[in-house]
Amino acid sequence: MTDTAKQGSGPPAPPAATIKSYRQRYETYSRIPATGRDRGDILREMTEMRDLEEARWGRGFASGSVYHGEREHIDFLNKVYAINSQSNPLHTDLWPSAVKFESEVVAMTAEMLGAGLSGARPGTPDEICGVVSSGGTESILLAMKTYRDYARDKKGITRPQMVVPSTAHAAFEKAAQYFGIEIVHVPVGGDFRADVAATAAAITEDTIVLAGSAPPFPHGIIDPIEELSELARARGIGFHTDACLGGFLLPWAEKLGYPVPPFDFRLPGVTSISADTHKYGYAAKGTSAVLYRGHELRHYQYFASTDWPGGFYCSPSFAGSRPGALVAECWAAMVAIGEEGYLENARRILETAAAIKRGIAAIPGLEVMGDPLFVIAFRSSEVDIYGVLDAMTEKEWSLNGLYKPPCVHLCTTLTHTQPGVAERFLADLRDAVAWVRENPGAEGRMAPLYGMANTIPDRGVISDTLKRYMDGWYRLA
Repeated sequence: MTDTAKQGSGPPAPPAATIKSYRQRYETYSRIPATGRDRGDILREMTEMRDLEEARWGRGFASGSVYHGEREHIDFLNKVYAINSQSNPLHTDLWPSAVKFESEVVAMTAEMLGAGLSGARPGTPDEICGVVSSGGTESILLAMKTYRDYARDKKGITRPQMVVPSTAHAAFEKAAQYFGIEIVHVPVGGDFRADVAATAAAITEDTIVLAGSAPPFPHGIIDPIEELSELARARGIGFHTDACLGGFLLPWAEKLGYPVPPFDFRLPGVTSISADTHKYGYAAKGTSAVLYRGHELRHYQYFASTDWPGGFYCSPSFAGSRPGALVAECWAAMVAIGEEGYLENARRILETAAAIKRGIAAIPGLEVMGDPLFVIAFRSSEVDIYGVLDAMTEKEWSLNGLYKPPCVHLCTTLTHTQPGVAERFLADLRDAVAWVRENPGAEGRMAPLYGMANTIPDRGVISDTLKRYMDGWYRLA
């Protein structure tokens, strides 16, 4: 058991060695060195770390995490970053390029997500508009803060409530905690989609927004966005589609003929959407888009200060200064890939995902959960699924262990479309299931963690353990 886990009762935390693997290999700094290090040495050390890490994710062993990964694309984005490394969108007079890139990222994303078919007129206050954020969590936080402030101003709601599916991203819980919004989770049905009737029953006079996912992170099954958004529209409530995961893949899947239910601004009840450019948009990590139906709603996201001695101050998102280079990379990725590139990438990913899904279903003892397109969750009633997860981890795979119900998923990306990766995954998964059958009850990393979590009714104990785990991120020793 690790030092982190010994500090209190609760499930064991992952071993510290898994996140502190460099402390024996490289010098650790607890203070600024008296004499600066040679820049060449620093670059060589960082290159070594990159190569060690890329040896794993670059061969397709990661679920999600890296969505493109091809060296030519990475090198191109790195060059774009270098050109724009000093850019800061806070200072628009110095970097008008950042204004160009950011506004065009928003416009291109909006058009991809149904702006042209929304009935909203471009160039007018009712157009589909938005901002660039630092990631999906910030996009969701911004949207929930916006609905809170809008409802307080327009409806006098002082005890705001959001109603979301139980499979909605944890960022909704974070928004509830940060902004004093009551969160009501509604169940999903046997098809792992949000329950529309339960959502309707949960709405009160204090409900400010409903939400659905396209798709949710756990099981990859798109919620009934059309029914949910119409429910919101009928009640005069906002509706947010969380398309952080699927926003830059589902539109192309639809064009390729895959069964994608409507989820975007073509639906009149959808009033906001979050979509991550740094996932299947193939930008570098650190950008996302949050879009709104009309300027009025977006204005409740903005911050403006008129009485500060430092002068007039305004910012569109949580940050003040922001890395303009990341916005430039995002813009460059989108225009370099183009529609043809996005379609081809989607084709490769979806064909690979279909092969993996068929392969999992053919392994005795495993069950694919629902009929997902690219996020493939699977479970078992015959073997310990977390034991399978541990066995796959020993084979270098970084998969996602899920909870309620116990299962595991693989989020398919371009890294998995490399020759032989899908076949290796399925072969390793077959071996992992066979090993768990032969070694029931074997100790592992995740099996005891999730197993104990299932038996502890006090969720505060688990929360404390996770917080101590995060403490470990910042501990030098």
